[in-house]
Amino acid sequence: MDPYTLSKAFLELYYTTFDTNRAGLANLYQETSMLTFEGQKIEGSQNIVNKLTSLPFQQCKHSITTVDCQPSGPVDSMLIFVGGNLQLAGEQHALKFI
Repeated sequence: MDPYTLSKAFLELYYTTFDTNRAGLANLYQETSMLTFEGQKIEGSQNIVNKLTSLPFQQCKHSITTVDCQPSGPVDSMLIFVGGNLQLAGEQHALKFI
């Protein structure tokens, strides 16, 4: 499978899970995974999921507008840059994310 198709499949899984069951994201992270959220660096699968599940909203919907991917690092690794909009329930305007 080419990198772009694989990236799109991963992003579909990731953001569908984020929007419906954030706790289910744990299997998509490793203990060496890192997340930077508003300047805070968070490392490890459980710490990342704890952060994501503690966000002050229950329902949201991501819509992806930009995907750039390239092979990176060790064999079978990819770097994916994604941008889009995050619509929170009850909010009129979407938030931008990358």
